[in-house]
Amino acid sequence: MSRYPAGVDVAIVGSGPTGAAYARILSERVPDAVVAMFEVGPTVSDPAGSHVKNIVDPDVRAAAQRRSEGPGAGQAKFDNPGAVKAGERRARPGTFLLADGYQVEGEDGLPVAAFSSNVGGMAAHWTGACPRPGGSERIDFLPDLDELLDESDRLLGVTTDAFDAAPFTELVRERLAAAVDDGRPEKARVQRMPLAVHRREDGRLVWSGSDVVLGDVTRANPNFSLYDDSLVTRVIVEDGRAAGVTVRDLSTGETQEVRARFVVVAADALRTPQVLWASGIRPDALGRTLNDQSQVVYAARLRGIEPPAEDQVAAAGALSEQSGVTWVPFADDLPFHGQIMQLDASPVPLADDDPVIPGSIVGLGLFCAKDLQWDDRVEFTEDLDPYGMPAMRVRYRLTERDRAVLERAREEIVRLANAIGEPIGDRPFTMPLGASLHYQGTTRMGEVDDGRSVCGPDSEVWGVPGLFVAGNGVIPTATACNPTLTAVALAVRGARRVAAELDRRGPLLSSNSDIRV
Repeated sequence: MSRYPAGVDVAIVGSGPTGAAYARILSERVPDAVVAMFEVGPTVSDPAGSHVKNIVDPDVRAAAQRRSEGPGAGQAKFDNPGAVKAGERRARPGTFLLADGYQVEGEDGLPVAAFSSNVGGMAAHWTGACPRPGGSERIDFLPDLDELLDESDRLLGVTTDAFDAAPFTELVRERLAAAVDDGRPEKARVQRMPLAVHRREDGRLVWSGSDVVLGDVTRANPNFSLYDDSLVTRVIVEDGRAAGVTVRDLSTGETQEVRARFVVVAADALRTPQVLWASGIRPDALGRTLNDQSQVVYAARLRGIEPPAEDQVAAAGALSEQSGVTWVPFADDLPFHGQIMQLDASPVPLADDDPVIPGSIVGLGLFCAKDLQWDDRVEFTEDLDPYGMPAMRVRYRLTERDRAVLERAREEIVRLANAIGEPIGDRPFTMPLGASLHYQGTTRMGEVDDGRSVCGPDSEVWGVPGLFVAGNGVIPTATACNPTLTAVALAVRGARRVAAELDRRGPLLSSNSDIRV
């Protein structure tokens, strides 16, 4: 007997923060709606979808990361930028690389394009950074964007004070502000990084994952079900409308159709277009305007400081109190976003006899906005990937403008490192393309159906009523800031639309308990 229901009101493909946002909004607004969420990977944390950094035992945490690595389990890893060597392809713990098709000869490609397969998706492994888009990063045809971002803050549990106790964070901000803020509007000045991190009553820091987005209201909702190890192979379309999904139980190999009134595909920016393509849903814009954020990193050592008191450097679970995070917002005249993190130890080897004051090593990262190109894309072939889905091929080039912005970022990061303290290493390091994990644009949103977008302002796919897409791939602008907050905001808009449709249409499936297994 199948463990899946015969039919639901809403089928959600993917358990990352945007899929979780749909489940949360539906649970709050139409709690009678029957919602099923399907995740290709296993449950690796408790509660389901929680961040692995909250797992105190390092062995248990490492096991959770390994289980998230899908068919790429066991590949080499890098834990920090200093461990990466030019030309090497390594994946962060908890992720696995695109094994083939990541680069076409003569193109730049995305050599370290990576995924996570687990309940919670990449939100079980992310940094938690939730900056707001600014300037040209913003989506100008959404008049309610700021309210949606406010709601995204709520769902993700965003705070700005979680690391206020970390030593030297105020000093780092002061030194950066002196180098950056002159002439900038207040919103674009150096400030605390908004983070999906909160402090519990017992003082322990907790990172948000999809568990926080789902919240108690979703977990307590008897009409919500989460199915792990469940691969959605296609969206069923009947009479031009989404009518359900086909799901393969990876534990048994059995396949079943699950009927649905609405389908939300929130797999990620590469696998969402894969599911649509496999379903025969292939608008011209599908997979197009793929964009990543080129990333430059460097490190500096604070000068003129004294060691902090011992009580300031105590660890809090898997998190360290000296890991303060500062934000240098994106600006159109300097099209990159800065994430400045104090580190427990240097990302660049120091002399053995050179003691490190906790919190005194500062890692600098600048993310660059891409020059959007229609021909930067992910394609799909008749070959099959390890999951039996259409194999991917990435077509991706840096333009001359991209290379100029990268060079400016290298110059700027050296200037910022000198403003903070003493730079470590001869020069900054440019991360391999794809390292940001911030892939966007492949199911991009548009104001009108002009052939240049996949979905409308409510994230409903053009020409396929009832089918919605979610995730970073929906973001239509070139961004340098971390995209999760924006992606969840767009998911909120789509979820509200689905909730309104369900409410308007009348009787739901919730009273038919026989449809749920």
